[in-house]
Amino acid sequence: QVQLVESGGGLVQAGGSLRLSCAASGLTFSMYGMGWFRQARGKERECVAAVNRGGTSTNYADSVKGRFTISRDNAKNTATLEMNSLKPEDTAVYYCAARRATWSTVASSQNDYGYWGQGTQVPVSS
Repeated sequence: QVQLVESGGGLVQAGGSLRLSCAASGLTFSMYGMGWFRQARGKERECVAAVNRGGTSTNYADSVKGRFTISRDNAKNTATLEMNSLKPEDTAVYYCAARRATWSTVASSQNDYGYWGQGTQVPVSS
C-alpha cells in the first residue's frame, strides 16, 4: 500500500532552518504530484508548497514565499521542504501528500490529494 513518511521535524528557534523529508513507497512516485501542508492548533490545514511530477513547477503560500523551497527526487522517491527564516507562526504539524496527476499540474487544495503522511511536528520558539 501507499506510504508517505515524514521526517526532520523538531524544535527550532525563530530565524532557524529545518529540512523536512517525505519518503514515499507503494506508488510510482514520478506519476504523483506532491504537496506539503501544515495545520496549526485551532486552524485549518493549509498548503504551504506543492510541486508537479517532474519538479519543474511549484506553488507556494504567500506566507512562506522566499523562505521555503519544495523539491523532489524521483530517483529516490522523496520530496523535501527546506524551511529557512522560520517564524513562531510557522509552528504546526507538517504533512506531505501525494496526488495522481498529469505531468505539469500543481495543486494546492487538500481535496486534490489522496495520500497523506502522518505528519511531523515543527515548533518554532520565539
